[in-house]
Amino acid sequence: MGKLERRGLRLGFATFVLFTGLAGDFWRDALSWYGYGVMVAIVVAGSAVLLVHNRSRFRWSGLPYPLLGFLLVAALSIAWSFYPLFTTLGVFVQLITAASAVSIAVTLSWAELLTALGWALRLILGLSFIFEFIVSAFIRHPIYPVWLTEHPAHPAQLLYWSRDLLFSSGKIQGIVGNSSLLAMAALLGVIVFAVQLASRSVGRFWGWFWMLVAILTIAITQSATIVIALAVVAIVAAAVLVARRARSPRGRTLAYGGIGVGIVVIAVIGFLLRGPILSVLGKSADFTGRGEIWKAVIGLAQQRPAFGWGWLGYWIPWIPPFKGLARAGGVQVMHAHDAWLDVWLQVGIVGLVIFAALVLSTIVRSWIMATDRIVTTPGTAGHLSWVAVLPILVLTAQLVQSIAESRMLIEGGWMLLVLWAVKTKSSPLSAELAAKQPSRS
Repeated sequence: MGKLERRGLRLGFATFVLFTGLAGDFWRDALSWYGYGVMVAIVVAGSAVLLVHNRSRFRWSGLPYPLLGFLLVAALSIAWSFYPLFTTLGVFVQLITAASAVSIAVTLSWAELLTALGWALRLILGLSFIFEFIVSAFIRHPIYPVWLTEHPAHPAQLLYWSRDLLFSSGKIQGIVGNSSLLAMAALLGVIVFAVQLASRSVGRFWGWFWMLVAILTIAITQSATIVIALAVVAIVAAAVLVARRARSPRGRTLAYGGIGVGIVVIAVIGFLLRGPILSVLGKSADFTGRGEIWKAVIGLAQQRPAFGWGWLGYWIPWIPPFKGLARAGGVQVMHAHDAWLDVWLQVGIVGLVIFAALVLSTIVRSWIMATDRIVTTPGTAGHLSWVAVLPILVLTAQLVQSIAESRMLIEGGWMLLVLWAVKTKSSPLSAELAAKQPSRS
């Protein structure tokens, strides 16, 4: 067995890739953009080596067509882009991020993917509390990221890496320098740690320890979007359990009917009580200022509705038409704070339809994977796997986040979406488990 086949190396590199995707701000704030570039170069080089080494496992047919279509539209948008040079850069970043996700999908089993995600999220949460403790206990004042060389006289709170709030019950930002991003990492942690506990792939003490750390992080970061996402994830998890218990056609019909009615009732109640709910969570009806950003984005998108202004991913704030388009918290906004509006803005209705197809097809495959029994031996009833619920629950969290953030289009959010899209199509859990069964002569 070659070195590249060693489980520790594969898991270690996948953890590094996922950590870099989900906590890219840590590398930028700690090592500058140049240091971050080095980390990205390591990810790209390592992913390329793994893809070449595992080329026998890789098939272009294993890539979802909507994913290829979306990347193609983004690339073609260079031709009509208002800023073709930056679109070329944005497409390149989109492609290498997707490639890194594909390398993980090809080299890791589902159980190993769960392990790597768990390691990455433990690193983010654990280092965040250590970092905030050092700031509050020893430095004792807010600190800037290293890339901010000129400190403004009256800095916007969003510019701080840490605001020294750990001992004052404030919204800590952790190593990612953003309370919303830290809260999302914690929510992903709740999902991953719960699956690990249910599948008994970790010890109960450490499993529950990290689960409590994740829950505590959500409570401290006070992100309304993530609290809502947690509630929606719980509802979807309950729906999955209901669907899993139905084994006959009639039982499935009743289960899906009940799930449908329950979703409609919850949605109606949530819509009618949205004001009080958001008020309790400390947010206004437009998620505290996002309404103005959305209005500006819609106005700009309507000027080029069919094909958009050209793909970017992150906005380039110093170029038209983004310069001065929207500000929040005293700083220039870097994305639309809504993934769907951002896709429409950048690649138009055409790109939006393809992106919706990518998300919908991934949801359908993830739901089937989560609710169907896995038959590894012909003639048996099969069994259910807890690892199978991982994609649908993480996707649910990402979809809720996509309403208020555009993170599903960039870095770790895009990486996870590509990972679920590719792996649910090319590496079904049933086939993976069947391959491990001893052959019978």
